[in-house]
Amino acid sequence: MRISQRRGAAAIAATIAAGAVLTACSGGSDEGQSDSGTAAAGEDGTCTNEIVNADATQVSVWAWYPAFESVVDHFNESHDDVQVCWTNAGQGADEYNKFSTTIEAGSGAPDVIMLESEILPTYTILNSLADLSEFGAADLEDQFTTGAWSDVTSGDSVYAIPVDGGPMGMLYRADIFEKYDVEPPTTWDDFAQAAQDLRDAGYEGYITNYPTNGNALNYALFAQNGWTPFEYDAANPQEIGIDVATPESEEVLDYWNDLIGKDLVSTDDAFTSDYNTSLVDGTYAVYLAAAWGPGYLQGLSDADADAEWKAAPLPQWDASSPTQVNWGGSTFAVTEQADDKEAAYTVASELFGDMDAWKLGIDEAALFPQWNEALESDFFVNKEYEFFGGQQINKDVFLDAANGYEGFTFSPFQVYAYDQQTQALYDMVENGGDAATALQTIQDALVSYAQQQGFTVK
Repeated sequence: MRISQRRGAAAIAATIAAGAVLTACSGGSDEGQSDSGTAAAGEDGTCTNEIVNADATQVSVWAWYPAFESVVDHFNESHDDVQVCWTNAGQGADEYNKFSTTIEAGSGAPDVIMLESEILPTYTILNSLADLSEFGAADLEDQFTTGAWSDVTSGDSVYAIPVDGGPMGMLYRADIFEKYDVEPPTTWDDFAQAAQDLRDAGYEGYITNYPTNGNALNYALFAQNGWTPFEYDAANPQEIGIDVATPESEEVLDYWNDLIGKDLVSTDDAFTSDYNTSLVDGTYAVYLAAAWGPGYLQGLSDADADAEWKAAPLPQWDASSPTQVNWGGSTFAVTEQADDKEAAYTVASELFGDMDAWKLGIDEAALFPQWNEALESDFFVNKEYEFFGGQQINKDVFLDAANGYEGFTFSPFQVYAYDQQTQALYDMVENGGDAATALQTIQDALVSYAQQQGFTVK
């Protein structure tokens, strides 16, 4: 990598601190939260969790999964030669900011780090993640869904082990649709008609919310219509293709802008307290959600006990040729600072490497596995969710979505890309702008930024 490229990469990593990234484990516990800045777990001889075998090799791990300590305990109890020393260094951008600082300092990083799949290119360009193919990771490909594996690999290199994902579906208030005699939609044309029918029948809320700060949600909605904004290969990090303003993305944004203009869809910022209240008080009839969304929804303390929630597939542009998309997803990567990378790889690949661990992750943390053995197990496939009236939402919705997702290419400056998208969409909504102008604004900003950071834009 050229010197100018290295400088650019450092600047890219620094932008992580400026933007929060929505995680695949939203609402994660703060248990074990570290205030140590860049200190890695175990560096001072202490861990959040209990070490079962003090004589074994210890591998430090940063992760913010809900209820993660029980998974760590399970690993330590079942491994004699390797032990996990875990800390929560913060969620999403908080952790990434600390990791970026350790990279600049050249020390202080954990051996294994939880990273969202969309953030992996940001750190591969900094040469801060180990290529796990050296330890045989390529042999694990068949153990994971196609899309999840695509998201952690580049050519023959494997930069992380997939853990959970966010295949998308539609969670809806069955009681609201029934009350106003409107059928739940299966296509986006149906969705727009249902929005109008609900309003005409007297429903005073919105069919759903389109957050201008939706980040990966908005990427997924664009991608469902065939949008591929980036062409990037970690093996050739000096070059990037940027194609944001396309007919596919314009069609999708025009669609949502039209519903916004008709006041059928709200534009509240996602994951604020007001947004959370609207999710559960009947203001929104539909929650376009990833597979972690049911857990998020159930975790809201002010949920309406009388609400009747159901899950259905995400509406499609072409019902005869459905396209599945993903919102979120997390991985375990081994950092280049790890002293014993082979032991770190064991931890990254085996923390969620058996059904006992996954039963904890599913039941206690509401994670959606990307590991095929868990996905195909009777325990997961036939699991009934009381919150959804006993519906088997995995079988009915999310398994097909997970198996149909083929992967997506993100940029090595994804936080900056999200920030530009949020600003352009907000300006469009607030100032009555149009989709084409908003998308071209994003396109121009990303091309300019990439060139400033030393990339050749194809």
